[in-house]
Amino acid sequence: MKETRLCFLLLLSILLLGFESCAKKEQEPLKAKNVIYMIGDGMSLPQVFGTMLATGEDLAFQQFPYIGIVDTRSASNDITDSAAGGTALACDKKTKNGMVGMDVDTLAMESILDVLADQGKSTGIVVTCYSGHATPATFFAKVPSRKMYEDIALQMAESDKLNVMIAGGRKHFDQRKDSINLLERMENELGWKVYDTLADIDTTCMKYAVLAAKGHMPKAPERGDFLPDGVETALKTLSQDEDGFFLMVEGSQIDFACHAQDSVNMVEETVDFSKAVQIALDFAKADGNTLVVVTADHETGGLTMIDPQGHYSNVSFNYSTRSHTCLPVIVYAYGPGAELFTGWMQNNELKAKILKACGIEPQSASSEMDQEIAPVVGNFDSNRNN
Repeated sequence: MKETRLCFLLLLSILLLGFESCAKKEQEPLKAKNVIYMIGDGMSLPQVFGTMLATGEDLAFQQFPYIGIVDTRSASNDITDSAAGGTALACDKKTKNGMVGMDVDTLAMESILDVLADQGKSTGIVVTCYSGHATPATFFAKVPSRKMYEDIALQMAESDKLNVMIAGGRKHFDQRKDSINLLERMENELGWKVYDTLADIDTTCMKYAVLAAKGHMPKAPERGDFLPDGVETALKTLSQDEDGFFLMVEGSQIDFACHAQDSVNMVEETVDFSKAVQIALDFAKADGNTLVVVTADHETGGLTMIDPQGHYSNVSFNYSTRSHTCLPVIVYAYGPGAELFTGWMQNNELKAKILKACGIEPQSASSEMDQEIAPVVGNFDSNRNN
């Protein structure tokens, strides 16, 4: 009888320890192994909802369980350009308009891509603009001016932290003022495979560039599914890394369409970006260890929608400017750490949130408002850049 009682107590103790262990595991949040960071250039809520009204279709953005608001003002202007906006999203400080990967004192900053590459993760970028255009450049380059395209291309070619680049902008590699053929150097000296199309990519290769156009990629209908197919291609490669990966994706030409006040193209570009977001979401849902963060560098066009009949059966798009605005943008998040991306935040806070989701303590992350930014009023036409 005594032995039976001792056995019962021992079994009870084991069960209690097991329950305690399970409870601790449930309390510990899952850390993101992979990160897919997606930027709709020029895309705020009007572009998303306007596209939903125009098409009558749901978009991938509606599937995100966590949503927040992002203040896009730069360190120099109420209205940011893509260089300062992209730098804030990639790094942890706001900077002046026109600057890429550098702070207001022209000191180079570590981007989220830099940090995660140093953690052993493979990295990639997929965009529909130049590979060295303002937003993608902020993730791998450090230059005082966004217009330094050939310097940016050289930094990309020589980068030991970037594994995959899928973009346009071939002319900055093989039609350079210094007469250097960077494409040949990339293949012969720097370990890259270089392609000019997504067809027949060796996705087992962990270092390749697809430069599919001389300049920016064509508009959405002409280029077809280049962006979603590029995301799928990059994921096939990067997901082979057991240490995880970081992928940045930009729907670059939503911005172009809004600058041109071209509503048809704006809708087509937003739908195209939504398709790419859906591929990322499907991957994350199947994987279980992937954080997907979708946001924008700024809003373009001051877009509003009206219907003369009053019931939005015949949507009319109206633009107040051909430039950017200071309208805040939305951030959408799914996966481990997604709950961090709610409420009102500054654009330079996203890097630290992503690192926290990955279980990495940022070394020099700026707090919410620990640096001066342009005031809410004044200089509303101060930015005319893309």
